[in-house]
Amino acid sequence: MVLPTVAILIGLPVLLWSAGKFVDGSAGIARHFGVSPLLIGMLIIGFGTSAPEIIVSVFAATQGNSGIALGNAFGSNIANIALILGLTAIVSPIAVRSEIIKRELPIMLAITFIAAWQLMDLALSKDDAFTLLGLFVILIGWSVWQGMKGSGDNLADEYSEQISASVSPVKMNLVWLLAGLVLLIASSRILVWGAVEVASHFGVSDTIIGLTVIAIGTSLPELASSLMAVRKNEHDLALGNVIGSNMFNTLAVVGLAGTIHPTAIDSSFFYRDIMIMLGVSVALFVFCIGIKGQGRLNRLEGSVFVLGYVGYTWYLINSAFV
Repeated sequence: MVLPTVAILIGLPVLLWSAGKFVDGSAGIARHFGVSPLLIGMLIIGFGTSAPEIIVSVFAATQGNSGIALGNAFGSNIANIALILGLTAIVSPIAVRSEIIKRELPIMLAITFIAAWQLMDLALSKDDAFTLLGLFVILIGWSVWQGMKGSGDNLADEYSEQISASVSPVKMNLVWLLAGLVLLIASSRILVWGAVEVASHFGVSDTIIGLTVIAIGTSLPELASSLMAVRKNEHDLALGNVIGSNMFNTLAVVGLAGTIHPTAIDSSFFYRDIMIMLGVSVALFVFCIGIKGQGRLNRLEGSVFVLGYVGYTWYLINSAFV
């Protein structure tokens, strides 16, 4: 029992650190070969904040632990909104200024409803998974096309400026790319193994482990980047980071896991966790779009999100040991 616990405690921080280095290396090499700042900003940063979820879920699916794969993806979506944006709004209320954000919020909500609709039959089939991956390709293509034709908004430029600020010589970028990739794979395998062993020891389902420990852990990059964004008064970056991550999680993470290992899901997972994900997504949409005047996520709404997430997590933990 000690070794699996150590595996989680070591595997998670190494996973997060290696994900950051992998993204830095990828961005540096992309810029060296003339890839546009738009693509770097929209694709590499979008992948970077979701890299821990993608790698963990893929390895969990290959090992037949679909509960961890789905729990990690959808649990991260819940944590991103209720915990990450909730804490960020408590630190500094988030004003929605960007038209891009107001356009992407309905898209995120629509994607969430599509995923929930697919799982109504309590199964994630290969057809469901390929549909999500197809929508992911369409989303990426549409986003790039919108950016290239000019949207009158500098949000994508701000993303690219953030990542280009840390570009190093190409040889160092290649080292970080390869080292980050190797450590991503190794730490993911260690983390999944440790989580499965701990779950088995306590008689807890791997879905609960995915929804709690792993989901919170793999959402730490979003927390760090969102807090840094509001400190710099870049509220749209804080919000856009979470919106993009949730779309990546639902389309790419769940899509990849489903193509590797189609699975049945428990009814409690659908009626509890999927419904909560839908609920917090709808609440975020209402707060940020705004019924009257400019939308914003204030400290009261952030506190409600955080308290709700604490209550949800407490319920998960208690139900696991009943």
